[in-house]
Amino acid sequence: MYILNEASKKIKVSLFVTCLVDILFPQVGVSMFKVLKRLGVEVDFPEEQTCCGQPAFNSGFRQDAKVLAKRFLSIFSEDGFIVSPSGSCTTMVRVFYKELFHDDQKMLEMVDLLSTRTYEFSEFLVNVLKVGDVGASYKGKVTYHDSCHALRELRIQDEPRKLIKLVKGVEFIEMKLSDVCCGFGGTFSVKFPDVSVSILDEKIESIIESGADTLVSTDMGCLMQIGGALTRRNIPVKAMHIAELLASGQ
Repeated sequence: MYILNEASKKIKVSLFVTCLVDILFPQVGVSMFKVLKRLGVEVDFPEEQTCCGQPAFNSGFRQDAKVLAKRFLSIFSEDGFIVSPSGSCTTMVRVFYKELFHDDQKMLEMVDLLSTRTYEFSEFLVNVLKVGDVGASYKGKVTYHDSCHALRELRIQDEPRKLIKLVKGVEFIEMKLSDVCCGFGGTFSVKFPDVSVSILDEKIESIIESGADTLVSTDMGCLMQIGGALTRRNIPVKAMHIAELLASGQ
């Protein structure tokens, strides 16, 4: 087993896998688990977890979002880190829960305590575990898409790139407009499909121009949006979550 150090064995992580991963892309959660176990981290998965409330929050249904948020806070109330394969859902917990409960001091205190130990996956690996090389290997030309919430709310930019560049066999290529939205935006792509596709077209052009054969990101919403277009248009570029990349070769 590839183990970070003896201290990592004392670190406990609860996986917050998100709705998209749980329902549509379970391999991402499995990959995240494999990487953390490879590093010697103690990992558990609270099976009673459900949505964090972001879709309801973004759609203006604040009371419905509060019900789900309170459930999340209760389920993940135990000590230890909370790690998610999504900058978007991590942002909901760390940033928007404070807005959601702005007038409830008791709930705000719970949010403050929990948000300090909630991390997006790549952020956790680099900034908490202090690792770059996780023992992965993958042969290919890889480019990276910055998801909006991860970049703009959590300021996650260098962390995933560091991890990708240290994967054995990877040639990293920085594409143009890597920090531009893919057009998904959760409910935005449903409410404004024409605008969403127009934004997506620009992203696809950047990916093709890069010459990469693999696109990596930290959010399955973005990857579902981009990967779907790549498949429908028969473009030979694989869309892959960073957890899947980091679990490769083992």
